[in-house]
Amino acid sequence: MNHRVETVVLDSQGLSAWTSQDRAVLAMIRSFLAMAADLVVCANTIVEVMHARVNTARLNSVLSQVKVEAVTEQAAEAAAGLLKEADLHGHTCAIDATVAELALRQPGPVAMLTSDIDDMARLCGNRVRLIAI
Repeated sequence: MNHRVETVVLDSQGLSAWTSQDRAVLAMIRSFLAMAADLVVCANTIVEVMHARVNTARLNSVLSQVKVEAVTEQAAEAAAGLLKEADLHGHTCAIDATVAELALRQPGPVAMLTSDIDDMARLCGNRVRLIAI
């Protein structure tokens, strides 16, 4: 990571990969922490990654190292606007839109670890550096 980043947002795949200790993601997280970047997760992302096989203790450990942001009514309305602008719909896009909205209001420069580059690019434009995982 040779580009300075102020804030890193993790989508559900980013959070899952960190929780499952994916080596590439762990290396990126270490790099972001070394540059004192804030790590941020949208509250509904936690719901998305919870399932019977998740290591709850490890997830809690990861969550203790990030800032978890709530989805407020104002954030939901802004996310709905992003969906409309991008001509996207459906429940998976709705969660992506809340994550994109969160990323767009963080102190920049902002990066996002995501497995959904296409939709996130439509939602965030070029205002968030998207890192595929």
